[in-house]
Amino acid sequence: MRSPSTLSILKLVIVCGILLIIAGHSLLVVDSFREYFGVYSFMIGAMCIAIGLIMSLPTKIYLTILLMQNEGKETKFK
Repeated sequence: MRSPSTLSILKLVIVCGILLIIAGHSLLVVDSFREYFGVYSFMIGAMCIAIGLIMSLPTKIYLTILLMQNEGKETKFK
């Protein structure tokens, strides 16, 4: 894959991860969800948050490394 398409996929994964974190938090806050599912509501909310963190953190690290490499290339030629 080319670099721009890889970057757009990574950005999409970051956004999905952040949305999962927000969804997991909102599931833990809503009282009706907790009343309906009981203890399983905490497990579902925690899974959403965990999957969101797993999706967002490594891609942020990879994008930061790519940014540092691109800045290093630009400063060498100036």
